[in-house]
Amino acid sequence: MNSIIRNATLVLGLIAMAPFTQAAGDAQAGQAKATACAACHNTDGNSLASTFPKIAGLGEKYLYKQLRDIKDGERSVPEMTGQLDHFNDQDLADIAAFFAAQSIQLSGSEAFSVMLNNGDNVDGLMLGRKIFRSGNKESGVPACMGCHSPTGKGNEPAGYPRLSGQYAQYIEKQLTAFREGSRANDGVNRTMRTVAKQLSNAEIKALANYVAGLTDAGSESK
Repeated sequence: MNSIIRNATLVLGLIAMAPFTQAAGDAQAGQAKATACAACHNTDGNSLASTFPKIAGLGEKYLYKQLRDIKDGERSVPEMTGQLDHFNDQDLADIAAFFAAQSIQLSGSEAFSVMLNNGDNVDGLMLGRKIFRSGNKESGVPACMGCHSPTGKGNEPAGYPRLSGQYAQYIEKQLTAFREGSRANDGVNRTMRTVAKQLSNAEIKALANYVAGLTDAGSESK
């Protein structure tokens, strides 16, 4: 009986992991294949313009999934239309490995105030910090650090991306997209859509600004 249970558990575990399996990436091979990416994301994944996200150090598993989703049409990124058509799975894994191995450069946070839905003006940086670390019990928003770690470095094995250092404008855009449903590649559990739908515009802006300057030590860089 114990043997049957162990075998059943193993099978279920393999089934659970199946959607996330990927080819082993070769960072060195990925560097050559990522040449075209430099036009928007720079050679090391630290894009020079907030129009394009920083992809350095976001995590190999996460990057591979995004590349696959974009290529397969599961995620719409108009700027990347056709860019991945000639890459196979191994190419995408290599590119993901290369950019995951790079170090992200912090964008930094800014001091500003935001107006809540009740009309109150509050410190945007403090509001962002509160949501990231404690969530919002009244609206049911969980603490972001539960998945993305207290320092915002993410969770590589789970495929949760690094947020710290990313452009605030990009994070704000993605949270809004998840909230509106125009981005829906967060899996069958709809994790990001479930969280984002509870966030107000002010909370999204504050949260994006906070994590943009979050350092590896867990403090904010301005």
